[in-house]
Amino acid sequence: MPKEQMLKFTNIELSPPEKRDTGVRSADFREIYVDDSSDKIKNQASRCSQCGVPYCQSHCPLHNNIPDWLRLTTQGRLEEAYHLSQRTNAFPEICGRICPQDRLCEGNCVIEQSGHGTVTIGSVEKYITDTAWEKGWVNPISPNTEFSERVAIIGAGPGGLAAAAVLRMNGIQVTIFDKYDRPGGLLTYGIPGFKLEKEIVLRRVKQLKESGVKFNMNCNVGEDISFKEITENYNSTIIAIGVYKSRNFENLKGEKSNVVRAIDYLTASNRKGFGDEVPEFDSGKLDANGKKIAVIGGGDTAMDCVRTAIRQGATSVKCLYRRDKSNMPGSQREVQNAEEEGVEFIWLSSPSGFECADDLTTGIKINKMRLGLPDITGRQSAEIIKDSTYVEEVDLVIKALGFDPENIKSLWNCPELEFTRWGTVKTDFQTHLTNLNNVYAIGDISRGASLVVWAIRDGQEAANQIVNKLNRKTTIAAE
Repeated sequence: MPKEQMLKFTNIELSPPEKRDTGVRSADFREIYVDDSSDKIKNQASRCSQCGVPYCQSHCPLHNNIPDWLRLTTQGRLEEAYHLSQRTNAFPEICGRICPQDRLCEGNCVIEQSGHGTVTIGSVEKYITDTAWEKGWVNPISPNTEFSERVAIIGAGPGGLAAAAVLRMNGIQVTIFDKYDRPGGLLTYGIPGFKLEKEIVLRRVKQLKESGVKFNMNCNVGEDISFKEITENYNSTIIAIGVYKSRNFENLKGEKSNVVRAIDYLTASNRKGFGDEVPEFDSGKLDANGKKIAVIGGGDTAMDCVRTAIRQGATSVKCLYRRDKSNMPGSQREVQNAEEEGVEFIWLSSPSGFECADDLTTGIKINKMRLGLPDITGRQSAEIIKDSTYVEEVDLVIKALGFDPENIKSLWNCPELEFTRWGTVKTDFQTHLTNLNNVYAIGDISRGASLVVWAIRDGQEAANQIVNKLNRKTTIAAE
């Protein structure tokens, strides 16, 4: 390859994906970014410095071969670029949309660190895979040999689906059990369409079905089928159920029916997008239209909630977070998107109670905070400022305080399965094996609430462990 095709960061400026007009995009649930042209994608890919130590790759949980597929994109070899990206990532079009690239690959790009502005890795990844779907380069998985071994996967979220893709690539028979009516987990019901349109998820699910993956939906393990029955009838079992138990306020009084969980709010909104009947939305309980909304929390789930409320027609949307903007755990890009769309952030604020009238919460008592000395994690502690309490009027309060694991030891009647003190399934972090023979746990249920990309990595690694144990040929991901 001629050298002049790359290393163009010195004369081509960073050009992030263009966003749709704020007023237009805030009125619908379509993705906010305008599709980049082929020439723009090639130009942005050509800014890669092809450095000897690619920090973008090492800071990607999947260790995607980013420099090479950027180079192939610059050369117009998009089909090769797609297959290269697919080798390490079962769902590159999903990661290209929802990964916090500013904290991972792009945030650690060498030319970003040198002051030239990062390579737009996420938008290139999205473009490569969208082109692959458009051109028909993505086909059902067709293994060279089919084997009789069967693997059960409990959970049809990103980790479970990624594991299924790798197992089918290696000819292993796969059945997925999931309590919801549609596969995808949080990809389907948690993440809003303006970040990930549902057609993107459904076409991957369709590909997996056409590849021979069996889906047993509306199936509650512990009720419709026992955990023991699954483990006894399959060669291996992967637990990939995520964490959905919402954290609550501690010792706050006045929490009424219009104080709701983020997961319920987002699920209702996504179900309406599918055209489902959602009584709690239709009654107005989980609909932000015409209401003053307060979202409490500072992570990506909180950003999903505030931006959803804007699109539902809230009269005002405020996000309360006890630290400042620089200490917010969510993506800074998502914060910027929310600010552009009209969300007001009230930094250094923490709820201390609620005011009520007519059996509804009408106001949040808020303490103003300041940042003190670092805690054991290195983050500055949030301290209450004396006599700083005031009341914020609200019609709907959404709690986005994070998630913990459900008590599956009790729900599944599996006292022999070992758990950590945090309630996650105890595993070997290299093999993902639990203390039970041939039972694996991946994603949030083993590592705690985390990113989709980590769930995909765990799923692929666990699947490869199973393939190796069965002495079958191993492929990292589906092609």
